[in-house]
Parts: sequence; structure tokens; C-alpha cells
Amino acid sequence: MKRPLTFLLATLAFLSTGYALADLTDTIERVKPSIVVVGTYKKTNSPQFVLRGTGFVIANGNLIATNAHVVPESGDPDAPVLVIQARNASGETQIRQAVLVSRDRNHDLAVLRIEGAALPALKLRNSDTVREGQLIAFTGFPIGGALGFSPVTHRGMVSSITPIALPGGNAQQLNEKVIRRIKKGTFNIFQLDATAYPGNSGSPVFDQESGEVIGVINMVFIKGTKESALSQPSGITYAIPANHLLEGLAVQ
Repeated sequence: MKRPLTFLLATLAFLSTGYALADLTDTIERVKPSIVVVGTYKKTNSPQFVLRGTGFVIANGNLIATNAHVVPESGDPDAPVLVIQARNASGETQIRQAVLVSRDRNHDLAVLRIEGAALPALKLRNSDTVREGQLIAFTGFPIGGALGFSPVTHRGMVSSITPIALPGGNAQQLNEKVIRRIKKGTFNIFQLDATAYPGNSGSPVFDQESGEVIGVINMVFIKGTKESALSQPSGITYAIPANHLLEGLAVQ
């Protein structure tokens, strides 16, 4: 008895989805050792460690990329120390002191340097090659570590490549952030159909198959300009293209 064409097509679709998921599980396994918690530490504080966001290892394994707003501004010598929390090859948690190498306020990106043995680094891809509909995933610490300090991965796609700020339809839709951004010049960002949370700030957005980083999740900087006209916050997630991070590394 011949099977109907619809059955064959459904089978092929199921198999192709299975292969895609298998690729992603392998990619997550490769990416997770490069994901770190960015926070501050002070022995006399309670709690001693405070999570500020997510970071990921790049370059030679001693540099950490994250959002600029994740890194505290304080220059007070008595302020908590900037640290990252990572896991070594055996899975044990380790805390390392970090220093700020560069801060790109215009794109809300920062690079930190850590001492000690190099950690596994992620490769940055030319984000000009990204296309709408491309399958992506991102890994980080959602909701500020409320779910624990185990890296969590979300998957989705690039739903739009769009300017970070658009002139409002009327004066009520303009605020100081939007005006400042338009004066500085807009740039394109990635709009994603996956939901991120505040603790995901600084998470790498990577290609599901290769694991190459195409962007950096941003939960504060972009929403203040892109969604200024909305009376209620949306579940839309945005990312800064990785090329802005590459440009910053090139001038160091």
C-alpha cells in the first residue's frame, strides 16, 4: 500500500527537525564552558557576590565580553571588586578578579581582562552576514540568577534587522534617550523572537550550528530607545551585532 505524499512530507520534516535539534545540543555543549557570570565581590558585604549580568570568553581566552551597563561605574577604592564566576574543566566554580579593558558606551559593549589560565573562547562572526530568519540561540543567566548560576539556553531566530532608534511619530514619543541616540547616529540591531531576561544582558547570540557569535543580548540600552513609544514593556529581545565588538578589539 502506497503511503500518502503528506505522510512522507511530514516524516521528512520531523527528521530534519531532529537533525537540527541534535546539532544544537552539540553546539550548547561547546558553548557553555565559555559562559561566565559577571558580578562584584566584597567579603564584608551580604551577599558577598552580586550578579550584574552575563559575559562570554573571547580572543585569547583571557578576555570577557559583556554589556557596558553590566560593569559598575564606581571608582571608589572601597567598592566591591569586579569579578567573573566561571567553571573549570572539572566543573568546579571559580571566581576570578577582572579589570575593565574597554567600554563602548555608544554600543553598550565592554571588554574585561582576567588573570590566570585561559578559558575556552567563542569565535566572533562577521555580523554583516546575518540574515533575517537565521536560526540562533543564546546562553546566559536569566532573571539575575534566581534560577541558579547554571547557564540557560534559549533558541529562536533573527526576526528583523532594524535601526536602534526611529524618530517618533509625535513629540510625546520622544525622550532624552531617543534624542541623544538620533543625534549620535543610529545603527542596525537584531530583533529576536526568543525571550531574554535582565540577567541575560551580555549573553552571546550564536549560530545554532557553528556556535559562532553574531551578537550580544541587550536588555536595557536598546529598549530605552527602540520601545520608547510603548506604554507597556514588550517581550521582544534585541542584540548588538558582533561587528561592533570586533571593531573595539581591533583598536586595542
